[in-house]
Amino acid sequence: MLAEDAEAVRYAFGDAPDRLTRRLTVPRGPGTALADDGLTDHLFLKAARRISAMRAAAGGRRPERGMSAS
Repeated sequence: MLAEDAEAVRYAFGDAPDRLTRRLTVPRGPGTALADDGLTDHLFLKAARRISAMRAAAGGRRPERGMSAS
């Protein structure tokens, strides 16, 4: 997690742990995660889904960090 405020939480993501060069924003209320660079590609979808799955597993708490490998 990079930052959070009353409206949204921002995360960094990338194709490797040492290359977290992209950002996504998740609204606090209902809504869809958005890629800050506007690219809705496989890498973004993977990161957004992982954040959503971790939040569900944690009873609604936003994850501080996470990792997904394929």
